[in-house]
Amino acid sequence: MKTKYVDLIDQTFDFPQEEFTMKNNELNFHGIDLMALIKQYGAPLKFTYLPKISDNINRAKTWFANAIRANNYSGSYNYCYCTKSSHFRHVLDEAIKNDIHIETSSAFDIDIIENLKAQGKLNDDVYVISNGFKRDQYVQNIARLINNGHKNCITIIDNYEEINLLSEAIEGTYNIGIRIASEEEPKFEFYTSRLGIGYKNIVPFYRKEIKENPKVTLKMLHFFINTGIRDNAYYWNELLKCMQVYVDLKKICPSLDSLNIGGGFPIKNSLAFDYDYAYMVDEIIRQIKQTCDAAGVAAPNIFTEFGSFTVGESGGIIYEVLYQKQQNDREKWNMINSSFITTMPDTWAINKRFVMLAINGWDKEYERVLLGGLTCDSDDYYNSEQHMNAIYLPKFNKQKPLYIGFFNTGAYQESIGGYGGLQHCLIPAPKHIILNRNEEGELNCSLFSEQQTSEEMLSILGYDYNINKAIANVTSNSEEISNVIKASY
Repeated sequence: MKTKYVDLIDQTFDFPQEEFTMKNNELNFHGIDLMALIKQYGAPLKFTYLPKISDNINRAKTWFANAIRANNYSGSYNYCYCTKSSHFRHVLDEAIKNDIHIETSSAFDIDIIENLKAQGKLNDDVYVISNGFKRDQYVQNIARLINNGHKNCITIIDNYEEINLLSEAIEGTYNIGIRIASEEEPKFEFYTSRLGIGYKNIVPFYRKEIKENPKVTLKMLHFFINTGIRDNAYYWNELLKCMQVYVDLKKICPSLDSLNIGGGFPIKNSLAFDYDYAYMVDEIIRQIKQTCDAAGVAAPNIFTEFGSFTVGESGGIIYEVLYQKQQNDREKWNMINSSFITTMPDTWAINKRFVMLAINGWDKEYERVLLGGLTCDSDDYYNSEQHMNAIYLPKFNKQKPLYIGFFNTGAYQESIGGYGGLQHCLIPAPKHIILNRNEEGELNCSLFSEQQTSEEMLSILGYDYNINKAIANVTSNSEEISNVIKASY
């Protein structure tokens, strides 16, 4: 009878997979011995595997290049990285090695662009696509970038006032795009995206505000839907509606030459994940070309803005199972040494699922469990996998620590969780390491940040950490403690 964890994985999935393999009954990730990392750095432990960022960028470039060639498509392809997915320097440094462009969403993003330019990592040929609802600081930063000579900026107009605000701040001419306010899926609580300008209003807006404006050149139409690029009737219907706006606009606006189809490529959230990226890219290119040919207009240059797809599959986090609680005759709770709410907030906020696997104990019998975090919040748990309404792990044994890993967590989790800030119940942010490979393929590990300390948290909260240190060094005598506190003020 096959009752071991390795049997469960082998029977349930096509295993091993490209990034997940097993050696000596322990999980390896892209050939990396995860137990060796645990022995060196401990757990909880966050990691970023940089080569996966370049890998995904070049996969997408290949899909688009093949589709453009197969469909005899006349436009070019431009890959943009959405900085909001992960603003960390090591992520941007890796991404921009691959001849990409940048999409921004807020004022401080422009400061990052200027920092990278000052280091010689970005040049004036890089497109900076600025999305988002823009008010004073964002407008001023965009204007500063353009006024300082970065002409390859395309500011995506999100509302009717932004052209006037930009024109007041920008000294010369500048390029813009217009974002379409796409219609949402029927299950959404609202009908139309809050972002952008409605389909029917774009051509009248161009005629009124842009056509005769000597400072402004319309270069791009921007299209994005919240559910991402999916092979369903809703996506294809919205894309065709977008293309109708594009051809109508192109006929009266010769400068329009680019279509931004946004982002939304899914990333692996289960070992059973199946998505035909090449087919989707080919079909998008085919439909765009078909619509343009039928209307007698030139096919646009294609821009994409991939955030999660770029960086998501590079990240992971490892926990240790501290203890098992049998709460009733059916439910066993494996308590981890951190918090899901603080380290993987998407599991709590939007019920997102990630690839979850045991790191060790693959030769042990498995059992059904629930996973609980350290906070006292009732929502700090993880109780099901994408492919089944359960979690199965090797049986817990107090004498032999069990480690579990969550993978493809590289997008948004640090920014949503508030990296370097306060965490729920003051659970410290875990140690974070960067994994890379040299030209010979040898693994390099470097420490990005230590586990967050109480001193860092107390400082944010406004406490004097020196008082706590002094109190810890005196007896429990209340008079002595009182004197320590008084002496600090």
